[in-house]
Order: sequence, then structure tokens, then C-alpha cells
Amino acid sequence: MGSSSGQVSGFDLSFKILLIGDSGVGKSSLLVSFISSSVEDLSPTIGVDFKIKQLTVGGKRLKLTIWDTAGQERFRALTSSYYRNAQGIILVYDVTRRETFTNLSDVWAKEVDLYRTNKDCVKMLVGNKVDIESEGVVSREEGMALAKEHGCTFLECSAKTRQNVEKCFEELALKIMEVPSLLEEGSTAVKRNILKQKQENQAPPSRSNGGCCSS
Repeated sequence: MGSSSGQVSGFDLSFKILLIGDSGVGKSSLLVSFISSSVEDLSPTIGVDFKIKQLTVGGKRLKLTIWDTAGQERFRALTSSYYRNAQGIILVYDVTRRETFTNLSDVWAKEVDLYRTNKDCVKMLVGNKVDIESEGVVSREEGMALAKEHGCTFLECSAKTRQNVEKCFEELALKIMEVPSLLEEGSTAVKRNILKQKQENQAPPSRSNGGCCSS
């Protein structure tokens, strides 16, 4: 029993982070690169996938639940529930494909404003695939300008070489921790988790024993 409570208190804050953007910009690759330090060629995400990563940022032990969505239109029905209670949103485009950049303004930023339940949630704009410099069509300056326009922080990275991948998630976490309401939510999630574990650990023995003996 001691071990399970040890795991529960293994983190101080719990945050929900979303990865959004067109299909093929490298959202899943960013996530896999961050989680596992290996980079694979991944097939498109079907619907929604999420991964959990624990890390220490700014002296706090964080549990990040990172949701990765399919960029295709036919999965958009999942949208509103997916945005609920997210503290951080990473908008990803591919620096070698201008339409993925344009769509951030035309589609994704509008969707964020429409569906996010948390007005304080932190947004980050990420230009992926900077390792393919010869084919880059969206300049860093354009990325910075769009980020400023939409109130996002900005980073360029490469899921392939892992350049700036960890920095992307760590900077987002630090920004979230600077917002009092989000910090409060992050610690509330941990408290709820501990409470739930306690209740599970203290389930009345008589009933469960009675159940198994009488059967």
C-alpha cells in the first residue's frame, strides 16, 4: 500500500497539453521524440492519442498528459471535449509547407478560441522540420509575427534531430506555471488523484471479503 501512495505523490502538478495542426506536420513525431528519445516515421494518428510524461521543470515535478490529434477533417467531431480543461496548446506547422502555416490562422487558431474552456490557457506556436533547411518556405520572422498576433510563444524545432523538442514542452510548462489560475488547476488535479487513491485503498474490507466468501 505504501508504494501506491508513493507513486501518487510522485508529482506536484498535473497539466493537460494539446498538440494541434494539419495532418502530417509532425505532431506525433514531436510527441514520440519528447517521450522516448527515438524518432520513428509514424503513420497518421487516427482520432486522438495521448501520452504521459513526467519531468521536473522549475523545481516542480510535473505530470504532462499530452494529447495528439488527427489533423484530418473527418475526426473533428471529437473537438470540444478534447479542448476541455487544457492548460497548454501547441499549434504545429511544417516550415516546408506554407498551407500548414496559413491554416493555423484560418482554421486552428479560430478553433482554439471557439472550444477552449480555459481563457488563460497558454498557447505556443511551433514550426517543425527545420532540419530540412533547403526546403523551408516559412521564415522564422513570419512564424514570430504570427505568434505575436495570436498571443503565442514561438519556437522552431525538429522532431527528427530532436532540436528544441524538450525545450518546447519545458517552456510551455514554465509559462503555464506563471499563470495563477492554471497553477491552481494543476495542483487540484493532483489532490483529486491522491484523494481517489486514498478512497480506493480504504475500501471497506468487509464488503469485498463478504462478496468473495459468499460466492
